[in-house]
Amino acid sequence: MTVGALPEWFEEIVDAAARIQGEDISQFLPPTDGSARESAVLMLFGEGPSGPDLLLTERSHTMRSHPGQVSFPGGRLDPGETVEEAALREAWEETGLDPAGVDVVGRLPALWIPFSNHAVVPVLAWWREPSPVTNRSVEEVHAVYRVPLSELTDPAHRIQVGFPSRKDWLTPAFLIGPEKDVILWGFTGGIINRFFTYLGWISEIPDAPIKELPEYMLQGRERNRP
Repeated sequence: MTVGALPEWFEEIVDAAARIQGEDISQFLPPTDGSARESAVLMLFGEGPSGPDLLLTERSHTMRSHPGQVSFPGGRLDPGETVEEAALREAWEETGLDPAGVDVVGRLPALWIPFSNHAVVPVLAWWREPSPVTNRSVEEVHAVYRVPLSELTDPAHRIQVGFPSRKDWLTPAFLIGPEKDVILWGFTGGIINRFFTYLGWISEIPDAPIKELPEYMLQGRERNRP
């Protein structure tokens, strides 16, 4: 695939993605026996109304697993699909994104979600020609966000969240959305936190405010365990 000129800030992301190792992002890497179920997510960066941004979705609050969690568009591979094809297809199904305006430029290493045994490949892409996006699949998607990178890297929007059954456990998270009342945490929050740290865009904030997860997120808490 031929990719046009990329902005300097995004070239930094592409270069980092080519160097980064799986253990730089997560302690959970797919089993070497190939038994994990293959999935892909789309890490789509663009130039939005408020500057460089990242496309994220908020899952439906009534889903049986991970209700209300903020995530990259994505899902399991269909038979015969590549991870790139799956990531773009899922993004179209969830948000109405036009894949024709997207340039895939690389991948991050495959990561493992142990309790569901999914090997997830983040597909890195540039939004060359942005198209309208919305919660096209209302059964799966509550809302769609183009989150400015400046907001994700702003310490004022960095928090920590705990888990009701693990009072001693805290994980870095972000506040997003127009009112900054949507919590980005879990698998997707972890990828963003580790990757942005690798880029040198953010650093650890050990005294970041602690917030409780909203009740609708805890409906799937057995599957959301860290």
